[in-house]
Amino acid sequence: MAAITAGLVKELRDKTGAGMMDCKTALTETNGDVEAAVDWLRKKGLAKAAKKAGRVAAEGLVAVESAGHNAAVVEINAETDFVARNPDFQAFVREATKVALNTDGTLESLANAKFPGADVTVAEKLTALVATIGENMTLRRVAKLSVPQGVVASYVHGQVVEGQGRIGVLVALESTGDVEKLTALGRQIAMHVAALSPLALDEAGISAETLAREKAILLEKHQGKPANVQEKIAESGMKSFFKENTLLDQAFVHDGSKSVAQVLKEAEGQVGGPVKLTGFVRFALGEGIEKETSDFAAEVAAAAGQG
Repeated sequence: MAAITAGLVKELRDKTGAGMMDCKTALTETNGDVEAAVDWLRKKGLAKAAKKAGRVAAEGLVAVESAGHNAAVVEINAETDFVARNPDFQAFVREATKVALNTDGTLESLANAKFPGADVTVAEKLTALVATIGENMTLRRVAKLSVPQGVVASYVHGQVVEGQGRIGVLVALESTGDVEKLTALGRQIAMHVAALSPLALDEAGISAETLAREKAILLEKHQGKPANVQEKIAESGMKSFFKENTLLDQAFVHDGSKSVAQVLKEAEGQVGGPVKLTGFVRFALGEGIEKETSDFAAEVAAAAGQG
């Protein structure tokens, strides 16, 4: 049997990024054959990734990427916020978001797309990263906006590195006006979206279920009043609901005296042409994911065989 030297272990560790003991075991199992040990670790890494897949991944990064008249936003999750500061994870997020620009904007197309500079898919590259870093990670969601002319502006809030943070927003402005001024306007509106989190662009974008629920709540509050009075109160209440929850009707966060729609109209003179806000996307890291709570002391005791 070949001697498993420290040099062999270091060589394998440099090649794979796996832990020292895992590398030593792999070399022992493959009689010191480094290339065979790489394959052994890859297989073991996949098994580790599968075991970690059950853990809740609600941290990570939201990233944006723009090119021409297109922009994409991607959320990639990990278990802890430490991973968001890992250069390898950040590099993966950056490249995956660039890939998203050349897909149809669906999660499936991103997962199955070829990862730059490697003979693997984006999903396979992430699985390998799980094995290296040691945490469950998931491609959670992706969205893409495009305009035939104009800009898709972006904004990242809580930025960890350039273009990556805790909230990512895209805003599509269709216009033949000055691109630089459109971009500045779009960024301001994207900041507004990050701050106020509108439900939809306008009234037409609110689902029938949401409208029915809001109206039912308003009517419930005024039970006992005549039906025609209830209807008037509900109608007034729904107008307030739209002002609070639809982007075009919301009071602009940078100037509360104007709605976003008014800001767009007034900007047309400076931009040099009509401006139409055709869509927006807002991703907040971990929103909607049910996070597990745990007793850390109990976990440590259990790991030490005391509980």
